[in-house]
Amino acid sequence: MVNETRSPASSNAFSFLSKSWKEVQVSADADLKLIRNRANSFKNLATSFDRELENFINSASAFSVPSAIRSSRQPAEIDFVKRLQPKLSEFRRNYSAPDFSKRVLEKWGPRGSIRLDLSAIRNAIVSEADDVDGVVDFDRARRRRRRRRVRFMEELKVEKDYWEPIRALKARLGEFEGRRSPSAVDIFEGWKSGELVQKVKSSLKAICKEPEESKEVPPLDVPELLACLIRQSEPFLDQLGIRKDVRDKIVESLCSKRKNQLLMHSLSGEESSIIGNDNINDELDLRLASVLQSTGHSYEGGFWTDTAKHDMTDQKRHVAIVTTASLPWMTGTAVNPLFRAAYLAKSAQQNVTLLVPWLCKSDQELVYPNNITFSSPEEQETYIRNWLEERIGFKADFKISFYPGKFQKERRSIIPAGDTSQFIPSKDADIAVLEEPEHLNWYHHGKRWTDKFNHVVGVVHTNYLEYIKREKNGALQAFFVKHINNWVTRAYCNKVLRLSAATQDLPKSVVCNVHGVNPKFLKIGDKVAAERELGQQAFSKGAYFLGKMVWAKGYRELIDLLANHKSDLNGFKLDVFGNGEDAHEVQSAARRLNLNLNFLKGRDHADDSLHGYKVFINPSISDVLCTATAEALAMGKFVVCADHPSNEFFRSFPNCFTYRTSDDFVAKVKEALANEPQPLTPEQRYKLSWEAATQRFLEYSELERLLNEDRGNGSTVKINGKALAKSVSMPSLTKLYDGGLAFAHYCLTGNEFLRLCTGAIPGTRVYDKQHSKDLNLLSPQVENPIYGW
Repeated sequence: MVNETRSPASSNAFSFLSKSWKEVQVSADADLKLIRNRANSFKNLATSFDRELENFINSASAFSVPSAIRSSRQPAEIDFVKRLQPKLSEFRRNYSAPDFSKRVLEKWGPRGSIRLDLSAIRNAIVSEADDVDGVVDFDRARRRRRRRRVRFMEELKVEKDYWEPIRALKARLGEFEGRRSPSAVDIFEGWKSGELVQKVKSSLKAICKEPEESKEVPPLDVPELLACLIRQSEPFLDQLGIRKDVRDKIVESLCSKRKNQLLMHSLSGEESSIIGNDNINDELDLRLASVLQSTGHSYEGGFWTDTAKHDMTDQKRHVAIVTTASLPWMTGTAVNPLFRAAYLAKSAQQNVTLLVPWLCKSDQELVYPNNITFSSPEEQETYIRNWLEERIGFKADFKISFYPGKFQKERRSIIPAGDTSQFIPSKDADIAVLEEPEHLNWYHHGKRWTDKFNHVVGVVHTNYLEYIKREKNGALQAFFVKHINNWVTRAYCNKVLRLSAATQDLPKSVVCNVHGVNPKFLKIGDKVAAERELGQQAFSKGAYFLGKMVWAKGYRELIDLLANHKSDLNGFKLDVFGNGEDAHEVQSAARRLNLNLNFLKGRDHADDSLHGYKVFINPSISDVLCTATAEALAMGKFVVCADHPSNEFFRSFPNCFTYRTSDDFVAKVKEALANEPQPLTPEQRYKLSWEAATQRFLEYSELERLLNEDRGNGSTVKINGKALAKSVSMPSLTKLYDGGLAFAHYCLTGNEFLRLCTGAIPGTRVYDKQHSKDLNLLSPQVENPIYGW
């Protein structure tokens, strides 16, 4: 017997049929006995009728007619009887057949009365012999018989249609009668293919509202509710140390029991094609959305949620890129977001705004190299655009805006002053890209990014934990910073991109290199390849290192490697280019150890003086993704770097040599100096370009889907012509948790005393008067210097 999952109501109905079968069998036997008796009675009547017909035929020759015409009509009478006799014989054989009773049962119901009107036959025969000049009018009699036959067939059809259900019941009872001691299971097997049983089964399914047949969406069962609870409890389970893969396996095991019989049957065929993938989260989303939509429920937002988000009024989406640094400070968070804005705007599919910090004159003197300062934001914007267009070769059509910022000497970084989100107008608040989201939100006190913008993407540039561990009490500080980073990225971002696995594992994050190299470096590499094809010497110098001169940028590792293998690298000379706060200490350490290092001023990596070097050495393990390494590979040079997650992206390039031990470092340096680099293939060249980086960014940040879909349908899935709103159809514990984190962070950062205790710059809760003057802003708020509410 085929195993089938039955509902409780179906089981009760089946139990009732099994228990009462004996009563049904007794009743059926009684009906069958009555039907047999009636069939036998009908057969006896047929036998009697046969005898009467035989007597009638024998006496036909002596049929009484007037004496005057007997002699003249006798031949016609005899001929008529002869023609009638074969038909009567055939009629007699049919009624005398052994299976006559069976055929009678098939034509009439068990309670129908069986009547034979012999007088009708006799009258028909007599009427055939109408006295019209002694001639029988057979044509007239034939017409009469036809009319009677038509009326008889009409009556028979009505009677046949009326007894059709009884015939079906008798057929089933006949099958049951053949079974001597049937069990309940055998009975159900026998009925399974019958029309009557199918009708009963359909009625039971309709009563029980089985999911396979019900047009309504079935409610969530207990495993599905548990799966939903586990998935939405992600923030709490994270704190308990339960990994994401473990949670996914639990959710999948809970949903697998109902996936085939409930989920796949409760949705239409078109819907099944949507959820036909292996992503159990998408399947559960559609299941929850379909259930909630079937009830007419529409979730309008929760306690922490602001549903009045920006609604696009034009045909283009808008991307706002917010970063923590700006040119002429040559740092990754100043250069890479600038290129990202240019290449996003190049496609002309969306409007782009780049929001960079504006520093007062005193801070500019501390940050910008070569004593470069600007008296107005417009002047700095002109410098930025000229620098960019010189390198990319096309005019980038995007907007540059400024927000107030202050430079913190201890952390060597720029901290936003006031609410940074207010410098993006509401009409442009669609998609936000936060370059260094943890840095931007450490002391953010203002509107929540995910409330103002439809989608917020964070791009993690810096491994802050690695830098902090090098400071005094670094382990303790790193512990608190790690949890604060988790806090702010979860509260303010929808998606987080980590350039490499060297950063901490942040919530909602995925690892992907979304940075490219300046096209100028690729052109230098093309020039080098062309010179080598002509037989010219492309590289006339040995090895070099370039980077900001602070210990965390790899100078500590470099000095240790060269000091430990001074004899192995006898005669090896390294030129070092860089400026920074630790320049004096680094140079003193090198002189003390008598290392063959030549320190030079920092310069642009694309400078002509650097083209002749063949080997770029980068021992840093604090970088997330070293831009200088990508640039050196683009220029066709060898790169010797550590076997570290920050260099994972570069391992596929043949000119990249990675080492694990100090001895391996010596071997890789000697190998690079003794050989010539291989020219880049077109695939490798494209992989390093900003076009490829922009495509990766659009894909992994989910912006490609958002930018290509119709406005207003970003969170809907069409099923059977109806739209299921996945994101706003139901409350989410995760969103509630994230909203609570954002609210708590807003309260804490609003207190000036707590801000100062955590290392904030005094007076950064709101921008000051100088920023108001430089940026033509309204006067800043008056805040309590102690509590700052």
